[in-house]
Amino acid sequence: MSFQDKVLQCSDCGQEFTFTAGEQEFYSSRGLQNEPKRCPECRRARKAERSSPDGYRSPRQMFSVICDECGKETQVPFEPRGDKPVYCSDCYRKVRMGK
Repeated sequence: MSFQDKVLQCSDCGQEFTFTAGEQEFYSSRGLQNEPKRCPECRRARKAERSSPDGYRSPRQMFSVICDECGKETQVPFEPRGDKPVYCSDCYRKVRMGK
Protein backbone atom coordinates (compact mmCIF):
# COMPACT_ATOMS: atom_id res chain seq x y z
CA MET A 1 0.00 0.00 0.00
CA SER A 2 1.33 3.41 -0.94
CA PHE A 3 1.01 6.28 1.54
CA GLN A 4 1.24 10.00 0.83
CA ASP A 5 1.45 12.93 3.25
CA LYS A 6 -1.96 14.40 4.13
CA VAL A 7 -2.77 17.79 5.60
CA LEU A 8 -5.34 17.52 8.41
CA GLN A 9 -6.95 20.08 10.70
CA CYS A 10 -6.63 19.69 14.49
CA SER A 11 -9.98 19.34 16.25
CA ASP A 12 -8.65 21.17 19.34
CA CYS A 13 -6.66 24.15 18.11
CA GLY A 14 -7.83 24.31 14.47
CA GLN A 15 -4.27 24.43 13.07
CA GLU A 16 -3.34 22.36 10.07
CA PHE A 17 -0.78 19.58 10.53
CA THR A 18 0.79 16.97 8.28
CA PHE A 19 -0.06 13.32 8.74
CA THR A 20 3.07 11.95 7.12
CA ALA A 21 3.33 8.82 5.00
CA GLY A 22 5.54 7.30 7.71
CA GLU A 23 2.94 7.98 10.40
CA GLN A 24 0.24 6.49 8.17
CA GLU A 25 2.35 3.37 7.66
CA PHE A 26 2.87 3.11 11.45
CA TYR A 27 -0.88 3.49 12.10
CA SER A 28 -1.62 0.86 9.48
CA SER A 29 0.93 -1.59 10.94
CA ARG A 30 -0.80 -1.28 14.34
CA GLY A 31 -4.25 -1.85 12.84
CA LEU A 32 -5.36 1.74 13.54
CA GLN A 33 -7.94 2.78 10.99
CA ASN A 34 -8.78 6.35 12.05
CA GLU A 35 -6.64 9.34 11.21
CA PRO A 36 -5.47 11.47 14.16
CA LYS A 37 -7.84 14.28 15.09
CA ARG A 38 -5.28 16.32 17.02
CA CYS A 39 -1.96 17.84 16.01
CA PRO A 40 1.16 16.47 17.75
CA GLU A 41 1.26 19.42 20.19
CA CYS A 42 -2.37 18.97 21.25
CA ARG A 43 -1.87 15.19 21.53
CA ARG A 44 1.09 15.77 23.88
CA ALA A 45 -0.88 18.30 25.93
CA ARG A 46 -3.86 15.96 26.21
CA LYS A 47 -1.67 13.04 27.24
CA ALA A 48 0.05 15.17 29.90
CA GLU A 49 -3.33 16.36 31.19
CA ARG A 50 -4.62 12.79 31.57
CA SER A 51 -1.52 11.60 33.41
CA SER A 52 -1.51 14.49 35.88
CA PRO A 53 -3.23 14.33 39.27
CA ASP A 54 -5.60 17.06 38.06
CA GLY A 55 -6.51 15.06 34.92
CA TYR A 56 -9.56 12.89 34.37
CA ARG A 57 -9.09 10.62 37.35
CA SER A 58 -10.02 11.97 40.71
CA PRO A 59 -8.27 10.57 43.77
CA ARG A 60 -9.75 7.30 44.91
CA GLN A 61 -11.95 7.49 47.97
CA MET A 62 -10.79 4.96 50.55
CA PHE A 63 -12.91 3.43 53.31
CA SER A 64 -11.67 2.25 56.71
CA VAL A 65 -12.70 -1.32 57.58
CA ILE A 66 -11.73 -4.12 59.91
CA CYS A 67 -10.36 -7.21 58.15
CA ASP A 68 -12.77 -10.17 58.56
CA GLU A 69 -9.83 -12.60 58.70
CA CYS A 70 -7.18 -11.05 61.01
CA GLY A 71 -9.09 -8.18 62.63
CA LYS A 72 -6.68 -5.38 61.76
CA GLU A 73 -7.84 -2.02 60.47
CA THR A 74 -7.23 -1.41 56.77
CA GLN A 75 -8.32 0.80 53.89
CA VAL A 76 -10.25 -0.43 50.83
CA PRO A 77 -11.21 1.45 47.62
CA PHE A 78 -14.90 0.53 47.87
CA GLU A 79 -17.68 0.95 50.37
CA PRO A 80 -18.45 -2.44 51.90
CA ARG A 81 -22.10 -3.49 51.63
CA GLY A 82 -21.96 -5.91 54.53
CA ASP A 83 -23.05 -8.97 52.54
CA LYS A 84 -19.49 -10.20 51.82
CA PRO A 85 -16.31 -10.44 53.90
CA VAL A 86 -13.71 -7.70 53.53
CA TYR A 87 -10.00 -8.47 53.89
CA CYS A 88 -6.77 -6.54 54.31
CA SER A 89 -4.37 -6.94 51.37
CA ASP A 90 -2.34 -9.70 53.10
CA CYS A 91 -5.38 -11.80 53.96
CA TYR A 92 -6.94 -11.16 50.56
CA ARG A 93 -3.82 -12.65 48.92
CA LYS A 94 -4.03 -15.70 51.18
CA VAL A 95 -7.74 -16.22 50.48
CA ARG A 96 -7.21 -15.66 46.77
CA MET A 97 -4.36 -18.22 46.63
CA GLY A 98 -6.59 -20.78 48.32
CA LYS A 99 -9.10 -20.73 45.45
